[in-house]
Amino acid sequence: MTQSPVKTLELIFDFGSPNAYLCMKALPELLERTGADLVITPCLLGGIFKATGNKAPMVQYADAPAKLAYENLEMRRFIERHSLSKFRVNPHFPVNTLTIMRGAIVADDEGTLDDYVDAVNRAMWEEGLKMDDPEVIATFLSANGFDGAALLARTQEPDIKAKLIANTEAAVARGAFGIPTFFVGSEMFFGKDRLAQVEEALA
Repeated sequence: MTQSPVKTLELIFDFGSPNAYLCMKALPELLERTGADLVITPCLLGGIFKATGNKAPMVQYADAPAKLAYENLEMRRFIERHSLSKFRVNPHFPVNTLTIMRGAIVADDEGTLDDYVDAVNRAMWEEGLKMDDPEVIATFLSANGFDGAALLARTQEPDIKAKLIANTEAAVARGAFGIPTFFVGSEMFFGKDRLAQVEEALA
């Protein structure tokens, strides 16, 4: 009996995107239905914006209040549809995610990326912590199964910094202009409202 090839869903990810958090909370059922494996690629959203000329919705639609209001309406609908009652807008938003994204590269290197992403997503979008404060980061990580001080120290390693830059540049080269961006093979899908298309592509 021939085994089916493993299907992979790649997520271009940065903790700074609330929509990335929301997508990740909705993904488990999609992955179960499709039998796909999720691969998280840590990138820097600010770097993607800078390279592509894109802007966050709050900036992009500042002069179009109706558009911004609709973006917020779609977010509320998504939250209700997937029963994501723990989500809270981070009171420190926008948070500079450079350190925690370098931390994601460290976690990936150490084989703990999934646990790290789950924990830091919770800190950012459920507990509302100021995750650009090194002391807050270290304390939170140490309380959640990591050696916070050691992980933070590794974020300063040149290879870790270079890997995050390389990931970001590679994502831009493939067409990414924001987060969350998904790839199914070479096919790109952007945003939480494309999950149905992502599922079709995986199926």
